Amino acid sequence: MSVPNSTASPRSASTFAESEIFEGADQLLRSWRRGLRPDADLTVSEWADAHRMLGSRASAEPGRYRTARTPYMREIMDALSPGSAVQRIVFMKAAQVGATEAGNNWIGFAIHHAPGPMLAVQPTVELAKRNSRQRIDPLIEESPELRDRVKPARSRDAGNTMLSKEFAGGILIMTGANSAVGLRSTPARYIFLDEVDAYPASADEEGDPVSLAEARSLTFAHRRKVFLVSTPTIRGLSRIEREYEASDQRRFFVPCPHCSQFQWLKFERLRWEKGRPEAAAYHCEGCDRAIAEHHKTALLEAGEWRATAVAADPGTVGYHLSALYSPIGWLSWERIVRAWEAAQGSDESIRAFKNTILGETWVETGEAPDWSRLYDRRETWKPGIVPAGGLFLTAGADVQKDRIEVDVWAWGRGGTSWLVDHIVIEGGPDHQGAWLELTKLLDRTWIHQNGAQLRLAKLAIDTGYEAPAVYGWSRRQGLAQVAPVKGVEGFNRSSPVSGPTYVDVTDAGKRLRRGARLWTVAVSTFKAETYRHLGLPRPTKEELAEGVMFPPGTVHLPDWVESEWLKQLVAEELVTVRTKRGFARLEWQKLRERNEALDCRVYARAAAWIVGADRWSEARWVDLEAQVAGDGKTDGGGEIAAAGSIRAVRSPARRRSVASNYMR
Repeated sequence: MSVPNSTASPRSASTFAESEIFEGADQLLRSWRRGLRPDADLTVSEWADAHRMLGSRASAEPGRYRTARTPYMREIMDALSPGSAVQRIVFMKAAQVGATEAGNNWIGFAIHHAPGPMLAVQPTVELAKRNSRQRIDPLIEESPELRDRVKPARSRDAGNTMLSKEFAGGILIMTGANSAVGLRSTPARYIFLDEVDAYPASADEEGDPVSLAEARSLTFAHRRKVFLVSTPTIRGLSRIEREYEASDQRRFFVPCPHCSQFQWLKFERLRWEKGRPEAAAYHCEGCDRAIAEHHKTALLEAGEWRATAVAADPGTVGYHLSALYSPIGWLSWERIVRAWEAAQGSDESIRAFKNTILGETWVETGEAPDWSRLYDRRETWKPGIVPAGGLFLTAGADVQKDRIEVDVWAWGRGGTSWLVDHIVIEGGPDHQGAWLELTKLLDRTWIHQNGAQLRLAKLAIDTGYEAPAVYGWSRRQGLAQVAPVKGVEGFNRSSPVSGPTYVDVTDAGKRLRRGARLWTVAVSTFKAETYRHLGLPRPTKEELAEGVMFPPGTVHLPDWVESEWLKQLVAEELVTVRTKRGFARLEWQKLRERNEALDCRVYARAAAWIVGADRWSEARWVDLEAQVAGDGKTDGGGEIAAAGSIRAVRSPARRRSVASNYMR
C-alpha cells in the first residue's frame, strides 16, 4: 500500500480512505509509521528506571529497578543506548555486581524503543534455555510495556519459544556458544555475549564463538551494539581480559570522604586486624585514613568512570569492576575479608577469589622447577613410612606397555604432601601377575611415624593405555578403593575432577553396558598446582628449630628418591601456543620423554579430590588427626565412633590399622 502525497487527486484520496476500511488497515498503518520513527532519545538506564520491574522469581530485591542502587552501571547501560557512538562495550567484572540485569535492561529497551534483531549468547545451549526461563521470561512478564509487545507463548505460535522471542520490528534469538548453527542463524544489530570466558574454544569446530557471533552484526555498520561480559579466568586464556586490555580500560574512581582524592578501589588497601574481619576498612591512597563501609553509598553516588589507556579501536570502551564496589546489603567488605582468609592454603580457592570477587585473572605458573634443587631439598625418612602430618594415603598408577608404576602419597592439612612409596610392578596389562601385584597394594598397610598403620584411601589408575584391561581390573576391585581416571587438557573446566560417568566395558569376552565408572581429571590444573607447591619457600634449619612451620601445600620428598624420578616429576613445562586462527592456548609440553612420576602425582592428587579432602570441614580434619594420633575411641567392634570417616581394624601386632572408608 502506498501513502497518498499532497498532489494526489480527490479521487485517489477517496480511494485511499475507502481502502482503510478493510480489516487490519489501521494496524498496518501504525506499524508502517512506527518503522519510520527514529530511535528514541532515551538511554537504557532511563528506560530501566521508568519501566523495569523486578519480580521475586528473578531478583533478591523485587520491585522497580533503580539504577541508583548500582550507580556504576549507569554509564555502561547508556553506552548501549542508540544515542551513544560506542559500538562495542567490554565489561570485565566480579560476580554479582548487576551486569546481567543491565544486559536484560538493554534487551527490554530494544524491544520497547529501538527494535531490531538481537542475539543473546550463553556458554551452552542448555544455559541459554535456563536463562530464558529464569531471566528473560520474568523480564517480559513483569514489565507491562514488554508484555504488550511480545506475543504470549502458545504451542501453535512459533513467535515465542524457549529460544526465540518475536516483537514488532525485531526478534531476540538466544543460543549457546557451543552451537555454530545458532551463532550464524541470522544477522543481528544487537549482540549480548554473556560469560565469554566460559565459551568453548571453538563452536562445533567452526571457529571462535565470539568472532562468529560478532560477524552477524557487521552489516549494521555504525548502528550495531556488542556487549561482552564476563568474570575472567586464566591470564593468557581469558577472552574478556584480552578484550579489556585492547580497550581504553576504564576504572570506577570514587572520592575519599576525608581528603576528596579520587581513586579506584584496590584489594591491597582493604585492611583489618588479624582475626577481626568485621573491622575491615579501606585506606585512602592520598591521606591513608580509614574509609568505613557505611561511606560506600556516598562513594558510589559520587563515582565516575575514567579511561586509563588508549583503545586500539575508538569504537570500543572497556570497564573493570571488583566486588569491593558491591552496594551495601550485597557483598560486604567483611565477607570479602572472610572469603580471602578462608581461601588461604588452597590454590583453587584463591583462584576463585581472584576471578569472582576481584574480577582479575589467575596466573598459572608452569615453569619447570630445577630437579637438582629438589634433589638438594630432600628430607630423611625410610620408604614405606608415613611422616608426621600425613593423615591419609592415595596412590596414582600409570599403566605402561611393560610395567605399572605406582606412587603412594600421604596428604595432610592445606594440601601438604609426602611421597611415601614408589613401586614398579613388572609386566604390562597383558600379564595377569601384574594385576595380582597391584591388587595386593589395596590390602597393604604403610606404617605411620607414630605407629598407626594406614591403607590406601583411594587408588586412581590411568585408562589411557589398554583401557579395557584397566576397566576389567577396576570392576573386580569394586568402587571403594579404585577410581579409573582419564586425563584431559585445558584450564577452562568448572571442576578439576568431574564424574563419575558410566562407560561400557568388555570383561571375560562379555560386553557390559555401563560396566565401569570413569572420572575425568583436568591434568593441567593439578600439574600447575604441583609446580606451585614445589616452588613454595621453605624454612631454614634455624627457623625450623625456632618452630617455623612449612607453608601449606609443601611437597616433601624423601632422600631415597633418585635423580631419574625427580627429572620425571618436572618433565613438562607450560607454554603458550597460538592456534591456526591466532588465538592463545596454554599447553603442557614434555621437556624429556619419561614423565611417569608427574602423571602418578596428578592421579594421586585426583584421588585425594575424589575422596573429598578439598571439601572437608575443620571437624573432619580434627577427627583424622585424633584417630592417627591414637586419641579416637573405638566402639568395641573396631569402628572409630567419632565421625565414621575412617574405619579402624585391629592389628595382631598391637598396632592400630587405619583403613579408608571415605565413600561410605
